Amino acid sequence: MSVIGTDIAPSANRRRIENSIRTFQRLPLTARIGAVILLFWTITMLTVQLWPLADPLAMVGRRLQPPSLEHWLGTDALGRDVFARTMEGSVWSIPIAFIVVAAAVAIGSALGAISGYFGGLLDSVIMRAVDVTLSFPPILLAMSVAATLGPGLGNATIAMVVVWWPIYARLMRAQVLEVREREHVEAAIAGGAGRMRVLVVHIMPLCWTPTLVNATMDFGQVVLLAASLSFIGLGATPPSPEWGSMIAEGASKFYSWWIAFGPGMAILSVVLATSFLGDGLRDLFDRRSA
Repeated sequence: MSVIGTDIAPSANRRRIENSIRTFQRLPLTARIGAVILLFWTITMLTVQLWPLADPLAMVGRRLQPPSLEHWLGTDALGRDVFARTMEGSVWSIPIAFIVVAAAVAIGSALGAISGYFGGLLDSVIMRAVDVTLSFPPILLAMSVAATLGPGLGNATIAMVVVWWPIYARLMRAQVLEVREREHVEAAIAGGAGRMRVLVVHIMPLCWTPTLVNATMDFGQVVLLAASLSFIGLGATPPSPEWGSMIAEGASKFYSWWIAFGPGMAILSVVLATSFLGDGLRDLFDRRSA
C-alpha cells in the first residue's frame, strides 16, 4: 500500500508539472514574457530583503547624484539610492495589488453568483449597488473613499476594493445566468441537490475562466491606481519607498529625471506584463472552448 502510494504521488505531481509546462508553451510569446516579468517582481518582493542593496531609507551618497556604477539609478533629494528604493518598492506595491484583486474577486464573485442564481429582489438590490458604483470614474471614487478614510495604504486598499468588486459581481452574474440553464444543473436539481450546493458545486466552477483572465489584466491597473493614490498623498506616506510616492518626489525635481525613472519603469513593466498575460490567457481559453 505504501509503495503504491509513493509511486502514484510523484507521477501525479510530474503530470501536473508537465501539463503546466505545456500550457505555458501554448501561450503567445508576449504572454510568456509577461509571465516572466511578473515572476521576477514576485521573486523580488519575496527576496529583496536578502539582496546586498543599500538601505532604502538611509542617506548613502550625495544629493541628486546622477546614475553611476555606484548608484545605478542615482540618488534622490535626500541622498538615498533610487535603485534600492525601487526594488524595495515591490514589497509595498505588489502585495497591495494581490490583496485588492483577491478581495474584489471574492466579494464580487460571491455577490454576483447569488444575484444571478437567486434573482428577484436580491438581484435588483445587488445590481443597483453595482450600477451606482460603476457610474463613478474609478480614480475619482477611489480618491473620494481614500480621502474620507484618511491617508495610508490600508485605507487606499479599502478604497480600491470598493472600486473593483462591482466589476467581478457583474461578470460572475453573467456567467451564472448562462451556466444555470445547462442540463447538468437541471439534473442536479432533479436529483434533490440544495440550491446552495447547486450554485457552489455545479455552477460556479464553470464560471471562473473569465474572472481569472479579468483579474490578471486588472492586477497591473491596481498597481497603477495604488501609485496614483500615493502620488497625490492618499496612499503610502514618506519615507516609504512606494512607487507612486517616489514618482511624486521626482516630480518636483524635473531635471533629476532618474528619481522617477526607476519606479515609473517598474509600474510600466507590471502593467504591460499583466496586459500581455491576460490577453494570452484569454486566447488560450477561447481556443479550448471553441
